[in-house]
Amino acid sequence: MASPYILVLYYSRHGAVAEMAQQVARGIEQVSGIEARVRTVPAVSTDCEAVADDIPDDGPLYCSAEDLQQCAGLVMGSPTRFGNMAAPLKYFIDGSSGLWLSGAMIDKPAAVFTSSSSLHGGQESTLLTMMLPLLHHGMLITGLPYSEPELMNTQSGGTPYGASHMAGQQSDRPLDQDELALCRTLGKRVASIALSLQS
Repeated sequence: MASPYILVLYYSRHGAVAEMAQQVARGIEQVSGIEARVRTVPAVSTDCEAVADDIPDDGPLYCSAEDLQQCAGLVMGSPTRFGNMAAPLKYFIDGSSGLWLSGAMIDKPAAVFTSSSSLHGGQESTLLTMMLPLLHHGMLITGLPYSEPELMNTQSGGTPYGASHMAGQQSDRPLDQDELALCRTLGKRVASIALSLQS
């Protein structure tokens, strides 16, 4: 029987969310008995005839409905887009109604993470709105408790709603130590909860 896994599902435009996804996966891998499966989604084209390749040129594979259905938990990440998740991730999630009808995601832990170019660029509203479809799926939302000292120390990203990052106006600011730690903690927390729910 295959090991249970936490799906780290994300869309990234400039690389910050992709780096956060890798850090979340590192946190998951700190928990014995469960694995991280990192997946992305293709960009949305304004050309209706455009079709993305099945396999991206680089980075993780595109997520499938089976990846989502069979996961033990989900950690989902997106850059902020006017206080909401980016269109490619929303498009993918909007196509998950079959899993909603079957109840495949009910009682699985879920968490969210985001990156914005400015400190007040909609991080918290993005995280909150990303939770809404997960709640409709019956998932158990997992945040970051204030027992994590980085939440009190951070000068940039980090919220109780999920991990976040301030990338700067040119999207070139690397994740700082607090942001890195919160990403890993979020992954570890979801993985630990998923295992406890399976026992």
